[in-house]
Amino acid sequence: MTATPDAIRVLIVDDDALVRAGLRLMLGGAPDLEVVGDISDGDEVLDAVRSWSPDVVLMDVRMSRVDGISAIRRLRDAALPSMPAVIVLTTFRTDATVLDALRAGAAGFLLKHTPPSEIVTAIRTAAAGQPTVSPDVLRQLIDHVAASELRPPAPSVDPLAPLTDRERKVALAVAEGLGNAEIAERLFLSHGSVKAHISSALTKLSLDNRIQLAILAHDARP
Repeated sequence: MTATPDAIRVLIVDDDALVRAGLRLMLGGAPDLEVVGDISDGDEVLDAVRSWSPDVVLMDVRMSRVDGISAIRRLRDAALPSMPAVIVLTTFRTDATVLDALRAGAAGFLLKHTPPSEIVTAIRTAAAGQPTVSPDVLRQLIDHVAASELRPPAPSVDPLAPLTDRERKVALAVAEGLGNAEIAERLFLSHGSVKAHISSALTKLSLDNRIQLAILAHDARP
């Protein structure tokens, strides 16, 4: 199927040739998606992004030379004119490396056995600038941080200090895994106000997405 002229450009990064071929075949059935390239290791990502200008990168976590997390950091450090949304591919949803990837700036993650329709939806969501982790999975990630040795020490300085009182309340609600509608109902705000407060909080805290905000706010709770 031929992609539309304004199709979402996707780069696949995985060291398994069968996975790459399967993703190409699957995504080829969506007219609004275009696979612009596929590569086998994280050390190729920066050059590939510069060459193909993808909107979304599907990034494997474990690769032989440069892992997915390091590749994300390389992209961030390169200060590209346009940073693609990176969706991490993983096998286990509570894998510690997924948390590291989200903190590094990934837009979310997919399990490799995710149904094809959900993978397509996740790519569209990431391309629209939204995280691809559902509230239920976000709660599981936060619970994993709280219950494991991965949880960082309590910060000596409040990381939410730059926020207004309302922005702080919204950030803490995000850390509970609440969606915008639930936050609006709890805090008696409009849906638009919740989105504005989240956007302002991300800017003040130099964060890239809602998932990073949730993890930071969770770590900052007393």
